[in-house]
Amino acid sequence: MIRVQREAFDAAAELEKFRSGQTGAGCTVMFLGTVREMTEKGTIEAMTLEHYPGMTEKALEAIEAEACGRWPLLASLIIHRFGRLQPAEDIVLTATQSAHRQAAFEACTFLVDYLKTRAPFWKLEEAQGTKRWIEARDSDEDAAARWKQR
Repeated sequence: MIRVQREAFDAAAELEKFRSGQTGAGCTVMFLGTVREMTEKGTIEAMTLEHYPGMTEKALEAIEAEACGRWPLLASLIIHRFGRLQPAEDIVLTATQSAHRQAAFEACTFLVDYLKTRAPFWKLEEAQGTKRWIEARDSDEDAAARWKQR
């Protein structure tokens, strides 16, 4: 399931919903991404995430479908926010379920790596009275590249 939304979400409630009724799962893995306060450029005042509705959901569906094709998942979830966010606010939640932990861990890591580098979100960071667009770091690209080798 995929949701792109402006509103905040309750990670515990989302996890409970995600797990309900799933009796075949031996493992559930969740990742929660949060706006951090500090960056190389100083203290972050806010981060604004922009996207193109329709295009974003289609890209996230493709990322999720690739994960489901690579690992024997029972379920997957991606919730990604957009709009102006403050430090300590949650940006993204990914969750995977599988009968076995390795598949759930790898698939969740794959989702996060691909969301960081392939999802069409644009991030504007406000820090020290300036604004700048953030691009994927080399380390993010390296993390995503490892999945091409598999």
